[in-house]
Amino acid sequence: MTPYHPHTATAWFPVPPEPARPGSAPAAATVLFCLPHAGAGASAYRRWPALVGAAAEVVPVQLPGRESRFGEPPATRAGDVVDELADRMLERAAHHPRMVLFGHSMGALLGYELAHALTARGRAPDHLFASAYRAPSLPRGRDDVHRLPREELVAHLARMEGTQPEVLAHPELLDLVLPVIRADYALCETYRFTPRPPLSVPVTVLGGSGDPGVRPEHLAAWQELTTGPFRSHLLPGGHFYLHDRLADVVSVLTAGTVDPGAAAAPAGDTV
Repeated sequence: MTPYHPHTATAWFPVPPEPARPGSAPAAATVLFCLPHAGAGASAYRRWPALVGAAAEVVPVQLPGRESRFGEPPATRAGDVVDELADRMLERAAHHPRMVLFGHSMGALLGYELAHALTARGRAPDHLFASAYRAPSLPRGRDDVHRLPREELVAHLARMEGTQPEVLAHPELLDLVLPVIRADYALCETYRFTPRPPLSVPVTVLGGSGDPGVRPEHLAAWQELTTGPFRSHLLPGGHFYLHDRLADVVSVLTAGTVDPGAAAAPAGDTV
């Protein structure tokens, strides 16, 4: 295994931290790993470092098959990602006292499995934030999206409002992104929950009040998966509510990372 150097980019973590400079503020105590939704890459979190500021070092995760890893085949099973990524996270977090995970949609599922994998490796995360995903213990609403014909899949993506319209309208771009999106949906839709002792870490879940596929009761079910503190925040919007409510999302995260006992309530409902 190639040793990790704290000031270099890697395949999994393409954005290196800023090198320390004489007289500058010390590095953040918390490393915040951000896991993307289906079809997305590390750039989905490009706005986060400026918003999070000194509260944590934001580390977007780059999954195989997208952006800087376009030439690699995308994974279709959660275990194929988790087994290697957990080890890479431990290397990356070695110099940080606290390690926090955030995942949106598919990223929330990966975050849950990574929390178990990291715990098994002897370093549980200090907080898991899961966004816009029903508790992994619940049945999925549907399991056929990754098999839809092209036209139906594109229509589904348009309804979800998570893919840029110019991509959906451009056949050549679609040819590039649809295989990754199908693989990511396959990862989620073929996932099978493994009963095991619950996590012991704090879990905060977030969702959009207008998300038809992830209702408040789906978020509340996450509480059964941990013995640690649990909070749930419902914000205005659909499945990609965080695009318009990013400041509120970041306020929840930074409260939970700077003050481990806090979870700020944004301008929405806490359920």
